[in-house]
Amino acid sequence: MLDVRRMQVLRAVVTSGSVTAAAANLGYTPSAVSQQVAALEKQAGGALLERVGRGVQPTAAGRLLTEHAAIISKHLAEAETALADLRAGHTGQLAIRYFATAGADLVAPALARLRDEHPGVRVDLKLIDPDDPLPEVVRGRADLAIVVRPPDRLRKGVRLVHLLDDPYRAVLPVGHRLASERVLDLADLADEPWVGSEPPGPCLEPVLDACAAAGFSPNFVVESEDYATAQGFVAAGLGIGLIPRMGLGNRHPGVVVCRVRKPEPIRVIHAAVRETSLAQPALRGLLDALRSVATR
Repeated sequence: MLDVRRMQVLRAVVTSGSVTAAAANLGYTPSAVSQQVAALEKQAGGALLERVGRGVQPTAAGRLLTEHAAIISKHLAEAETALADLRAGHTGQLAIRYFATAGADLVAPALARLRDEHPGVRVDLKLIDPDDPLPEVVRGRADLAIVVRPPDRLRKGVRLVHLLDDPYRAVLPVGHRLASERVLDLADLADEPWVGSEPPGPCLEPVLDACAAAGFSPNFVVESEDYATAQGFVAAGLGIGLIPRMGLGNRHPGVVVCRVRKPEPIRVIHAAVRETSLAQPALRGLLDALRSVATR
């Protein structure tokens, strides 16, 4: 296999016109330059230089390797520049996964800030819903995912960064016997028919856990995996439901929303990031933007 460093020495000799001149330019001794060229000739299987007067000129093989050495040198310089841009956050790509209700409230404004601060970074953005986006990070297919996950569920190589706590609210049809209450004990809803608004998974767990703590299991009479549809079922009088605050951005006119206590169900939202991706300035910038949006 040809040695790239020796090819660069050969290029210096050819462009300088002599071994002595090349040695002076490289900071080597003429003997060291000659040894490098001789080793390269052994690798190439033939002479690369021939004497002309007091100098040297390349053979056909020497000219060929010199041309390729110039190309390699150009590509290395481009690679160094590209790597520097990547390390500085000027270029690169981030793969981001999220669930639906986090899109408008968290992801969109954070990405707008990322675009302003790192305009050269490409974003691979994908909605993963109703499935859990965390496996995308665990398997290395995403750099960051917005997830609903308690902090004790850690995965090797993945860091969870807390963004916000999103409390669930009771959603009742207008005219319900409890609709005038501002705050409800969760146990007040134990005997009600329930409209499910969450698929099985991390978003449903806080609801089931809170109901269990209040001493009952909800009686789901209607299943829905969409907050807007769930509100429609509630407004029609088919049951009551619990919907997280972030899912109530578009409130149905036929429902009333109340706070819940004893206990208050809360889904804890994190950014899950690959530990190896944290070296990217753009990813750190996105995390800062997400935290800032979540705080507001």
